[in-house]
Amino acid sequence: MPSRLIDRAVDQIAGLPGVGRRTALRLALHLLGRNEEDVRRFTEAIQDMREGVKACNVCGNLGEEDTCTICQDVRRDPARIAVVEDLRDLLAIEGTGHFKGRYHVLGGVISPMDGVGPADLRVDGLLVRAQSETCEEIIFALPTTMEGDTTAFYLDKRLRDTGVKITTLARGVAVGDELQYADELTLIRSLQQRLPYSSSGGSSAGS
Repeated sequence: MPSRLIDRAVDQIAGLPGVGRRTALRLALHLLGRNEEDVRRFTEAIQDMREGVKACNVCGNLGEEDTCTICQDVRRDPARIAVVEDLRDLLAIEGTGHFKGRYHVLGGVISPMDGVGPADLRVDGLLVRAQSETCEEIIFALPTTMEGDTTAFYLDKRLRDTGVKITTLARGVAVGDELQYADELTLIRSLQQRLPYSSSGGSSAGS
């Protein structure tokens, strides 16, 4: 690198998911070519996001208040809670405009290879919500991957004594797919045709 400052910037940008050093260098040089005001607004936006965004104390969704706008919305159905891996999956479902219940963001899925266990997820909060009088159904809207199935199996065992109905998305989402990459029509059909969850096979037909 012609400059240690450029090299440092490239190192930081390359640390983002899916960004290699070649792309990082192109982005760094692009920022270098922007005027000072543009760069200031860019860096302020990132800093403000880091300092101002927090996890909802109910569902784990991200927002600027202690309780997110979805949990505060009295028009949402508190009887149905969709369990998702992260914000990207929540946004994918919200983008369909079909689901009118509420969410619970786990903050990940169980993945021993990555050092992520049940204690690293928002499981206790889900149990508390499942035991509330308003909750009637927990919907597993998790990735159709080994990690997603492992997480669903674990949650099913933990939720079994609550007596709440547990369902999962119909397998319109292909096995091995991340939920966030599914198209809206597939997500809508998967929500509409959700099935009772069965730990022996992920889902089973019937009601």
